[in-house]
Amino acid sequence: MTKYNIWFFSSLFIASIVAIPIITIFFSFFETTSDYLILLRDTFLFQYINNSILILIGVLGLTFIFGISAAYFVSFYNFPGANFFKWSLILSFAVPAYIYGYSLTAFFENYGTAFSILTFLLGEGDYNKYIPKFDGLIGSVFSISFSLFGYVYVLTRASFIYQSQNLIEVGKNLGLSTTENFFKVILPSARPAIVAGLALVAMETLSDFGTVSFFSISTLTTAIYNAWVSFDDLSTANQLSFLLLLFILVLFFIEKYSRKSAKYHQPSMGHKSIRKIELKGKKSILAFSSCSLLFFFSFLFPVAQMAYWTIKFPKYFQDIDLWTLNFNTLLLVFLASSCLIVFSFLSNYGNRISKSKLLNYLSTFSISGYAIPGVILAVAFITFVSWLSDTFVAIFGFNNFKNLFIGSIMGLVLAYFVRFFSLSFNGIKSGYTKINQSIDDSAYLLGYSKFKTFTGIHIPYLKNSVLLVGVLIAIEIIKELPITLILRPFNFETFATKAYSYAAQDLLEAAALPSLCLVLWASIFILFVSRYILSDK
Repeated sequence: MTKYNIWFFSSLFIASIVAIPIITIFFSFFETTSDYLILLRDTFLFQYINNSILILIGVLGLTFIFGISAAYFVSFYNFPGANFFKWSLILSFAVPAYIYGYSLTAFFENYGTAFSILTFLLGEGDYNKYIPKFDGLIGSVFSISFSLFGYVYVLTRASFIYQSQNLIEVGKNLGLSTTENFFKVILPSARPAIVAGLALVAMETLSDFGTVSFFSISTLTTAIYNAWVSFDDLSTANQLSFLLLLFILVLFFIEKYSRKSAKYHQPSMGHKSIRKIELKGKKSILAFSSCSLLFFFSFLFPVAQMAYWTIKFPKYFQDIDLWTLNFNTLLLVFLASSCLIVFSFLSNYGNRISKSKLLNYLSTFSISGYAIPGVILAVAFITFVSWLSDTFVAIFGFNNFKNLFIGSIMGLVLAYFVRFFSLSFNGIKSGYTKINQSIDDSAYLLGYSKFKTFTGIHIPYLKNSVLLVGVLIAIEIIKELPITLILRPFNFETFATKAYSYAAQDLLEAAALPSLCLVLWASIFILFVSRYILSDK
């Protein structure tokens, strides 16, 4: 039976805040079609959709190959560097796709880094015609793939590690070769994890803005951004957002279904841990080379390119205010993380003690905000705040409401709250599942109030979950571009926005320093959480 108390209403309020921008997008479908949208529909809209689909197909193909091959090698075999590659391959998460795009262009462009290396080694020559060009669709696909394959790698590796040795031995007893065993036994049993990883890759690919914008590829995300920023057409931006959201929601439900299905592939009694095979000779060289190349191209290559530009053009150390960029970036991390953790605690505890189905459904719906691209969420946020501001003006004559949330730190943190509430809520919830209800009942019998139970038992017990959640949120906020770009205060810069603003002006050498700082901060946080997401237990 539902218990209506302050905890219930607190949780209801929090879930409603997160859900409102999502609901706003759905209602936008019923708005009057603008002239600009009609023009787009008759001209470039299908090209935008086609570009989005082509990039999606290319990225899914590459991340499937990269992620599964890497997971297979480090899960089933021992070879030189295997333990190193186990964690180093996830450093690709530290390099946002748009920064990878800057590095790719800087290296392969005419008279770029590749040209300089060839000139140094071989002397003067017309090398530009021999250097491949990674631009447009190809550049976007490669940049996004190397940045996102980690989703497939981490989830697939976890599935491989958890597979029983018994299952593999059954395949061998049936006379299957190593290759046949992989394709007929190992890979099918890991299918839910692979699909879940690919679904996450797909959602991130469709929501990408910085990369496709840099490579001048028109997709649904760039169309949404241009509709709002360039044409000041909020109605069109909303309706394009609804179209993209349909794609995202399909993928979101695929991911949810895959995770649900995955539990049926978990071993039960008689589980035997994987016995890794020692590789020698050519096979060892093959495994080492494959993982080395993937680590090099996904992480070392962009970091080296950014470091090269930074050293080559030291003047930007004076031109770029690193202290302010550090302060602004970490300020957003601190404010958003604090809000998310506090309110996730309240929401989870409210759900725990109220036992309300309504609250549970609303919380489940609200955490879907993570599946919504940043550019859509920013537009939805502006739409709702504008409507609310007009209402306040009409009723109370208060006309400064919009300024409180649009172009302000408060609005930026609130948008982050909606975007990343899923990470925080689920992170705290996973910790709560380990606290048996009998502990709460015992505390009540000892005279503990609900508040004292919350502060004296739950919070101390969940401190590790809180730490992990805080770090994961920090990684996401450091890399977040479209929300920050659209909702930030005037002249407020982070590492992400500063790098993008320079790259948009084709000043890649200037973008190198903030990009490098962003990657270094993200790498530090990723290495911290690696022991949680790469556990062999």
